[in-house]
Amino acid sequence: MLSGKILKAQGWPEGKIIGIAKAAGQVLEEQGLEQAQILARLAEVREAPERFVDDSLMGELARECIRRAKAEAEPAEDVLRDQPLEYRVWGADQIDAAARSQMGNALRLPVAAAGALMPDAHVGYGLPIGGVLATYNAVIPYAVGVDIACRMRLSVYDASPQTLAERPQHFQQALLDRTRFGMGVGWEKNQLPQHEVLDDPAWNELKLLKSLQSKGQQQLGTSGTGNHFVEWGIFHLYSDDEALGLKAGEYLALLSHSGSRGVGAKIANTYTEIATKLHPKLDKSLRHLAWLPLDSEAGQEYWLAMELAGRFASANHYVIHHQVARAAGLEEMAHVENHHNFAWRETLPNGSEAIVHRKGATPAGPGVLGVIPGSMGDAGYVVRGKGDAASLNSASHGAGRKMSRTAAINSISKATRDAYLKARGITLLGGGIDESPQAYKDIEAIIAAQDDLVEVIGKFTPRIVRMAEEAGDF
Repeated sequence: MLSGKILKAQGWPEGKIIGIAKAAGQVLEEQGLEQAQILARLAEVREAPERFVDDSLMGELARECIRRAKAEAEPAEDVLRDQPLEYRVWGADQIDAAARSQMGNALRLPVAAAGALMPDAHVGYGLPIGGVLATYNAVIPYAVGVDIACRMRLSVYDASPQTLAERPQHFQQALLDRTRFGMGVGWEKNQLPQHEVLDDPAWNELKLLKSLQSKGQQQLGTSGTGNHFVEWGIFHLYSDDEALGLKAGEYLALLSHSGSRGVGAKIANTYTEIATKLHPKLDKSLRHLAWLPLDSEAGQEYWLAMELAGRFASANHYVIHHQVARAAGLEEMAHVENHHNFAWRETLPNGSEAIVHRKGATPAGPGVLGVIPGSMGDAGYVVRGKGDAASLNSASHGAGRKMSRTAAINSISKATRDAYLKARGITLLGGGIDESPQAYKDIEAIIAAQDDLVEVIGKFTPRIVRMAEEAGDF
């Protein structure tokens, strides 16, 4: 019987790895191998774990060997690398120096494993919006973002898009009656929607989550401020698509952008504060990138809370679309949904497991569908991911800002914005000057800059746009 003592004598380090090696050795023993043969096989895995990551028996051991090797190679905690890890940039001519500097600083973190920068990138808190950051055994609340699991959803209906022009008041009223926008805004008690996410057992796992459950119920089916929207428009599918179950052509569609509202914001701020206290010596310029070890109690709590916020955000969009479509008398034929501001467990090109944070960037693995919107006055695109390894299987989440909110308010007039919308036949319900189309990058240039990351399969053109009046986020 292979023992931990024997494995230690063979140079195996103490800890979890010995238990995994013992379990693999026991299976080999049951297969009739002698102890010397078993030890030789295990040694092969330790010396070249990359060869065994997909092995049904040795895969777990190989991945643990890789993780330990990476951990041992990392600099001491809170000590930044002298130089950032190398990373790819898409649409470099669209990205300012400040966003590039933020990305470079993030890749100096001792837990950083890889990164990429999407063409819609601009300055954010800690990690730039449009930044993709992989880390080893660590999750960074502010690299996920405050609006956890913010996402896009496009619903397609079996109705002629011409009805938007024929009955504009009908569709406008559906948005006004069945959506809510604004900082802290929710439904009245007699209007609260129901969804199974409100009965998710995860609400009872943490005191924080339990305290947020009532807020979640009040805000389910609503949107915040800033760039969040719900809009009617025309979806043009370029060719028959089996995944969507749709024939090529034009359809009436509803597109929304919203997230986890106050639930996600409270989770993000609570665990960022915990992470910051764990790393008091971290350079002040990187305080928003303080991390939680994934195997720590706080790290596991945050992960549980983040995933619940993700399910809540998805339910939020479902309720929005269900209520608005019902008010308009429509039945959904198909939908596309994707999210950003999240962290995923993924395997890097070198075979190691990492936590991939996409802050204002969306998954674009092979065949993965997504929506990349423009602005209140510009088209958005439905895309299919190509699975580019250098981008960490990512793409942009929109056009990206070229102007800060303050700069937009100070330089764009209401008349200028409204003339832009009128020329494109767009009706705006709400919407602050800070969200003017002129404050955003050219969506066509952004899409062109990532043609190696995604394939465009359709185009959404907005016609009636509902947004909040004021600037903000939640």
